[in-house]
Amino acid sequence: MELSLFEEIGPSMWQINPIKKMKVPAVIYASRELIQGMDNKVYEQLCNVATLPGIVRKAYAMPDAHWGYGFPIGGVAAFDPDQGGIVSAGGVGFDISCGVRLLHTGMKRDQLSPAKETLAELLYEKIPSGVGSQSHLRLNPQEMDEMLLSGARWAIKKGFGSEADLEYIEERGFVEGAKPEAISEKAKERQKPEMGTLGSGNHYLEVQEVTEIFHHQAAETLGLQLGDIVVSIHCGSRGLGHQIGTEYLRAMLDAAKKYNITLPDRELACAPIQSEIGDAYLGAMRGAINCAMANRQIITQFTRNTFGEIFPHSNLRLVYDVSHNTCKSEWHKIDGENKRLFVHRKGATRAFGPGHAELPEKYKKIGQPVFIGGSMGVGSYVLVGTEKSESLSFSSACHGAGRALSRTQAMKTWSGPDVIRKLKEKGVIVRSGSYRGVAEEAPDAYKDLHSVVNSAEQTGLALKVAHLCPHICIKG
Repeated sequence: MELSLFEEIGPSMWQINPIKKMKVPAVIYASRELIQGMDNKVYEQLCNVATLPGIVRKAYAMPDAHWGYGFPIGGVAAFDPDQGGIVSAGGVGFDISCGVRLLHTGMKRDQLSPAKETLAELLYEKIPSGVGSQSHLRLNPQEMDEMLLSGARWAIKKGFGSEADLEYIEERGFVEGAKPEAISEKAKERQKPEMGTLGSGNHYLEVQEVTEIFHHQAAETLGLQLGDIVVSIHCGSRGLGHQIGTEYLRAMLDAAKKYNITLPDRELACAPIQSEIGDAYLGAMRGAINCAMANRQIITQFTRNTFGEIFPHSNLRLVYDVSHNTCKSEWHKIDGENKRLFVHRKGATRAFGPGHAELPEKYKKIGQPVFIGGSMGVGSYVLVGTEKSESLSFSSACHGAGRALSRTQAMKTWSGPDVIRKLKEKGVIVRSGSYRGVAEEAPDAYKDLHSVVNSAEQTGLALKVAHLCPHICIKG
């Protein structure tokens, strides 16, 4: 994008002042180089978001922003229900509550190395991954509704983990207000065989090593030290979330006409928060959030069991679990007054600062853990939220590196076997059932992760804590 489209309002802060039908300004948090590498579609989509009814303060895009469906991926916007604010399925996305969970194995690199190949094979065997992946679990209708209502709590009651895990999951394992009756039978049927599966695309399970510490107090609080072996799990609500998104986008197109909402783009189909369809979508979406948290909880237990077969003394303590692709009811200060807003985060995560009531007691002194996943071979970063991010972005931060090339472009540029071979030369074992999927997710198909994370820190969205480098990647 051309920098002339923006007003530079601070380091790595670029504002689009209201034009045409924009109700508020829009801001992108990114370095000069990241902005210049973004597609003009990000600019267009962010301006479109700023036209929606009831939007508060500004529309935001994170440093990893790229073209998405309706909202740019990396887009954040909050809406006031008392001012005609809307909820948009396109502002949440299809993979509802896709998120990242970090587990600490209690192991060091020298313990992992002798069994690395064996562990990679066993994880690939035990953790269902790929397009159409299924587990041995099958939920009957009653169990499905119970899972949609209580998320990770349901999974733990079924033997997948312990009560101690709940303290370190966003919302403590489930969100209130889920409405299984607002979710179609088709969505539930799609999900029936998919509990405990990674899925495909950019989803993964990675065994990683803590290779760099930036914020020693936060790292100590999180229990992270140099050389520690951890596991990152990245997945979401699978077929259920996708079906909900598909069905409600269609319904919201009709709702927008009914409520005389002018849409700058059909993909921004939306409905008033205080409407029958808006309420139904929120209930269905919350069910999908609970589904995603239950899914990651089940995969966690599968992973613990797998590690236990090779490393009997590993414990895989849950460090934290954070979602992106959500719309959540939250309280934020607007013009000195606490207001209940509905915050859309599409490809963005919460980043509450120190002391926030939603945080586990242990983490209140450092802020909310934020996990930013990169591409295969690059690893991930652990960050923590800041007090400043409340005023910058409704306490939001980026969620990953963000694509630089489309999947089609990546397929034309790289082959799956070559990507796997080159990563193995770097010491990273990749296991995947799809060479095409590996090519689509080639490391160079993504933005530079370090630049994205540095921009997030420079602007004050979050602070770097640790860098995690991969040893094993199970790819969907």
